[in-house]
Amino acid sequence: MKIIEVENLRKQYPKHLAVDDVSFEVAEGEIFGILGPNGAGKTTTVECVAGVRAHDGGTVRVAGLDPRTQRDELRHVLGMQLQSAALPEKIKVWEALDLYASFYPDPADWRTLLARVGLDAKRDTAFKNLSGGQRQRLSVALALVGQPRVAVLDELTTGLDPQARRDTWELIQQVRESGVTIVLVTHFMEEAERLCDRIALIDAGKVVAIDTPAGLIARVGGEQRVRFRPSAPVDDSLLLALPEVREVTRSGEQMVVSGSGNLAPAVTLALAHHQIVPGDLRIEQATLDDAFLALTGRKLS
Repeated sequence: MKIIEVENLRKQYPKHLAVDDVSFEVAEGEIFGILGPNGAGKTTTVECVAGVRAHDGGTVRVAGLDPRTQRDELRHVLGMQLQSAALPEKIKVWEALDLYASFYPDPADWRTLLARVGLDAKRDTAFKNLSGGQRQRLSVALALVGQPRVAVLDELTTGLDPQARRDTWELIQQVRESGVTIVLVTHFMEEAERLCDRIALIDAGKVVAIDTPAGLIARVGGEQRVRFRPSAPVDDSLLLALPEVREVTRSGEQMVVSGSGNLAPAVTLALAHHQIVPGDLRIEQATLDDAFLALTGRKLS
């Protein structure tokens, strides 16, 4: 069942067309990713979906509601975590949740929510004294306190250290398991690949592709990379002569060989014939960044 329907969405700023004819649908219960570089129009798109920003063209429906004309009703269906949480520095964690709960006729029990997001021990801590990861967990709790059917999470893990990022990913999965549909805006490939059921790749205000992470990566055609430090000088032509090899590049002392098929065995065998040992050998599969490059002609990050 579709819970979000966006058709031909357009948003024009005075000197910039931020969203240009964007269309997508989100099924109830899925984690739908919106992935693209900074400035691609991701945040503007979800702000139009959430009714935070009025769109200029196209149609948006969230659980059948129009965000432009039914914002009050939408507030009970959709919760949003903004990129930067704007809370008073001295407000305590419990006070923020209690305040947000007062905005809804039938809010979640914020005490239960506090435990669910792992902030029980920080109940009386002022917002200014929370770490980055704790602030993001509070943002998620505030987005969920109205018991929404949809949660929009915008650049949730930007600025977090690797452990805090993984903890937040675990929290997002738990939220989905509770029955909440999630729209996840990100420019982190690993995050999108790890969490999302489907992804819309957005570039320069346009959707360039919508598919599962595996489906998007498959569009690269099984691209692989073999990265190594040769024990002796290697002429590029030696490897470019192999049918599996598409490209040979160098990064300092490292060689990076891109191609497909049985790339790694072919490369190591060719090197062995010339008594060359590939040190620090690493085999890398295609990523969402490769898919984005194939579809747009430029790197995602």
